[in-house]
Amino acid sequence: MREIVLDTETTGFEPEQGDRIVEIGAVELFNHVPTGNTYHQYINPERSMPQEAFQVHGLGDDFLRDKPVFAKIVDEFRSFIGDAKLVIHNAAFDVKFLNAELRWSGRPLLPRDCAIDTLDIARRKFPGSPASLDALCRRFGIDNSSRTLHGALLDSEILAEVYLELIGGKQPDLVLTPQRQNSSGADMSEDWRPTRRPVPLPPRITEEEKAAHAAFVEKLGENALWTRG
Repeated sequence: MREIVLDTETTGFEPEQGDRIVEIGAVELFNHVPTGNTYHQYINPERSMPQEAFQVHGLGDDFLRDKPVFAKIVDEFRSFIGDAKLVIHNAAFDVKFLNAELRWSGRPLLPRDCAIDTLDIARRKFPGSPASLDALCRRFGIDNSSRTLHGALLDSEILAEVYLELIGGKQPDLVLTPQRQNSSGADMSEDWRPTRRPVPLPPRITEEEKAAHAAFVEKLGENALWTRG
């Protein structure tokens, strides 16, 4: 199963009011294991970067001026994500921006069910507790000390760790309980208890080994630990 953990950085909060994506970062998972395959792209938003956004992301007009516009990277981006399920923190926000950019580029939109929302998972799993990415890092002991500014690729890498913890640890598909069935084929994993063997296993120690062990114990004398009351 292929999943893409994804984050975007934007000039603001509303694409319909002129805000645009300035950075995309994505991390590939296969069967919940990071593959090392990533996608990262800065994007020229074709507008000035508001001061508030600059303070959050550290991306200014001079830095973004020579970066490609979204229409130039859209096909490469779509090729990377393919038909994989996206994993996003506050998915509605990022999908809203991605679909606006896709629409302006004349490309098909992402379907409504394209993403797993880790913010929603966290709120359901820990009701009433803070569910920001930083708060979840603290909860799971994930190092986010390098997150001084919001960066799409770094946030995606951190979110990948958070996501794996939210769904049960780094190997959520690993089943440690053996699957057992009764004579009718029904699963008895939860009810199964170990029982005594009807016929004991034959001893594997030889008579010579028994004699050597007895001689060794004899040399230890009466003060051996297991002979004390």
